[in-house]
Amino acid sequence: MNYFLYNILLALTWMFLTGDLDFNNFLEGFLIGFAIVLILKASSGETKYFSRIPKLISFIIYFTYELILANLKIAMDILTPTHLMKPAIVAIPLDAKTDLEITLLANIITLTPGTLSLDLSKDRKTLYIHAMYVVSAEETIKEIKEGFEKKLLEVMR
Repeated sequence: MNYFLYNILLALTWMFLTGDLDFNNFLEGFLIGFAIVLILKASSGETKYFSRIPKLISFIIYFTYELILANLKIAMDILTPTHLMKPAIVAIPLDAKTDLEITLLANIITLTPGTLSLDLSKDRKTLYIHAMYVVSAEETIKEIKEGFEKKLLEVMR
């Protein structure tokens, strides 16, 4: 059974029944549909869907937090007379294996101000990034691996 599809269909049904076709009403219907599907799940057994949604929400909150922090760091560096930048290219060993996981990780890194994905090694085990604020390569690798990569893989696997 595809619980996500059922949840979307319940959200759309909610929208049409209430007659309000906006995003907030869709989100309300999605949450109500999630509760309904969760109740009905008991009869069909366990699924990964119910553990992925909270992890996805956690990932979105984490990414938003990191995005705001990176923007503030860049803004402070621009507004102050001294520059705190210590740019470097860092090689990050990857736990991500599939094309989708690697692509999403590289894009998330690039979307965060101050970091840019540069290249992927031929064996697809190392991602090279450029970071503007590198205290040490080990610390940057730890931040990426324990932050973005770990949370992304929790959602994807």
